[in-house]
Amino acid sequence: MTDRLITHLRHVDLAVPDHRKQLEFYTGTWGLQTEHTDGGLSFLAAEGSPEQYVVRLRQAEDKRIDLIAFGAATPSDVDTLAGRLATGGVRLVSEPGTLATPGGGYGFRFFDNEGRTIEISADVATRDHRRIEAGESIPVRLSHVVVNSAEPEQTRAFYERHLGFRLSDTLMHPHRGEMMYFLRINAWHHSLAIARCPHPSLHHVSFELRGLDEYLRGTGRLLRAGVEKIWGPGRHLAGNNTFSYFLDPHGNTLEYTTELELVDEDTWHPNLHDFTRPEVSDQWGTANAMNEFVASRSFNDPDRGLFVPPPV
Repeated sequence: MTDRLITHLRHVDLAVPDHRKQLEFYTGTWGLQTEHTDGGLSFLAAEGSPEQYVVRLRQAEDKRIDLIAFGAATPSDVDTLAGRLATGGVRLVSEPGTLATPGGGYGFRFFDNEGRTIEISADVATRDHRRIEAGESIPVRLSHVVVNSAEPEQTRAFYERHLGFRLSDTLMHPHRGEMMYFLRINAWHHSLAIARCPHPSLHHVSFELRGLDEYLRGTGRLLRAGVEKIWGPGRHLAGNNTFSYFLDPHGNTLEYTTELELVDEDTWHPNLHDFTRPEVSDQWGTANAMNEFVASRSFNDPDRGLFVPPPV
């Protein structure tokens, strides 16, 4: 496993056939704020986050993950990572250089083992943000992203070997083996998780709310708005975070969460959790039961963007 030079998760960029409908949902319903927009390209911020944006939406013929972006501390770390990846046989999409996206900065892009475009950047300007007040049921920050993988063991190994991610916990099934790996890049229990699936795709994108009250208010607000709920509300065992999963207009799964666990990295030992035990999926017992139908809703459509870099 390589030295850890990545610091945190920055943003997730999605391409969709109906940009207008997606933008209206993410801003009018989900609670993000449009910071920059240019026709069929919009950059959406979380009010409580210093990141320039946490979601980018792009009009496209195919629904896909455009890219997943992570931060590094310095341009030197960016160069070091790019060199290590190239030496390790990883295909670079772009060499390190000045970024043209909001906030600028210095970064590069590459394909992971299954063809997702990943960006690493440093020196991106922070945005003016504010403290989210009690009762506000809008996202504070981007919490984590979960991807579906047809080769979850290899995908986990890629992120550990090349990018310094560490395993926090694993979900397993007594007859199907290991089903999900929770990987961290800082003290948060996970910034990335990898789920076993027949095809690579987006599993879900998770957004942190201020606290339990705000999380429940947000869950209720979406239910009243008629947004389709897949699973929740409840509290997972791995990560000890709350969960309410909903579908966006293009069938991507989004999560409201709060209280994701901060681990002591010097003493933490990964756990192997059998998710057929009800308390593993939901400690509270308040969520609808996890079954094949619920699980299949987050399989999503096969990603059309594998080994095809986004045009912007």
